[in-house]
Amino acid sequence: MHRHTLLRRRAGGLRLGLAALAAGLCAAAAPAAADPANAEAGRALFTKTAAPACAVCHTLADAGAAGAIGPNLDELKPDAHRVAQAVRNGIGVMPAFESLSDAEVQILAEYVSSATGAAQ
Repeated sequence: MHRHTLLRRRAGGLRLGLAALAAGLCAAAAPAAADPANAEAGRALFTKTAAPACAVCHTLADAGAAGAIGPNLDELKPDAHRVAQAVRNGIGVMPAFESLSDAEVQILAEYVSSATGAAQ
């Protein structure tokens, strides 16, 4: 085989490999789609179930919330772990939400992180 043909084949393979790598990286960076039932349950927890409701203090466009006391979650984009920690333990003037079950905290945390487009 001619050297020129071999180099062209290797370059073509390299381009395909780089394209596959780029596609994989883009997919990994995209936020995971939330389960529609869990998203609705998370939205309900955010807007009315938790007492006081998260929406009273926080802005979150997906929930139609425009609270101005706590951080704007659309700007902060917290990941699910960070949300769960804040809900379980409280942070700053935010109280711990001890009345929520572990499952509710997880649904709420996943909803907020998904709704804000946070990295998963």
